[in-house]
Amino acid sequence: MKTWTLAAAALGAVVLSGSAALAGEVSVARGAQVAITSGCHDCHTNGYAETGGKIDPAAALKGTSLGWQGPWGTTYPANLRRVVKEKGSEDAFLQYAKTFQARPPMPAFNVHAMDESDIRSLYQYIVSLGDAGDAVPDYVPPGQEPKTPYIVIAPPIMPKG
Repeated sequence: MKTWTLAAAALGAVVLSGSAALAGEVSVARGAQVAITSGCHDCHTNGYAETGGKIDPAAALKGTSLGWQGPWGTTYPANLRRVVKEKGSEDAFLQYAKTFQARPPMPAFNVHAMDESDIRSLYQYIVSLGDAGDAVPDYVPPGQEPKTPYIVIAPPIMPKG
């Protein structure tokens, strides 16, 4: 019975130490996992949703030119590779991630709530992707027409009464 218990424990250790990145670990693998589970690729990787979640390393986290328009104007998903390059160090990126403000629909408050190890891992993953690429289009104020395709986010219609 003891042999089986030890074998099961060893198998569990092998499974846990495999390719899955553990919470609290700071690594490129953990950062890749955080980028997926936190929804970073959903907006910041061109073609991610259209391919059913397949990540093109050449496009990963470079932002897009598809705008999101609402009462705030038109915003674009940032090129996170350029953000990392501009911040320079992992510590500077951590500070930025914990304090930055963004226009809708970016949920900055979700990033603020991330664990430090997840933010550090995300930084390492983004750095591992290589070339920063081009900037995304600039913010377009309300009432001005963007030069790129965009999605309109209309305020909800509330029932009267």
